[in-house]
Amino acid sequence: MSKFGLFGKFIVKDGERDTLVHILLEAAESMKNLDECEIYLVSVSEYESNSVYVYEVWSNEKAHKASLSLEVTQTLIKRAKPIITGMERMSTMNIMGGKGVSPNSY
Repeated sequence: MSKFGLFGKFIVKDGERDTLVHILLEAAESMKNLDECEIYLVSVSEYESNSVYVYEVWSNEKAHKASLSLEVTQTLIKRAKPIITGMERMSTMNIMGGKGVSPNSY
């Protein structure tokens, strides 16, 4: 079975990119305790001052959805919502394997 991956983009109010980066890095820190979350990367582009990208790899889609209901996640979402002006799901992927991801069982 393949892993579940997401690549998303958040667009924030002017001057709020670093605030969202810090919130998302808190989310990444909270994911360290979840074995189902294998990768949670927060990135920015020097060409887009109001955008933050997140790349996630999960053991499965159900684990990702369950993480959204955690108290810590809900608290971080509440903090982030006022500064987010848009979101774009760049892609949803079936991760087949590679460096940084535990092996798949087929």
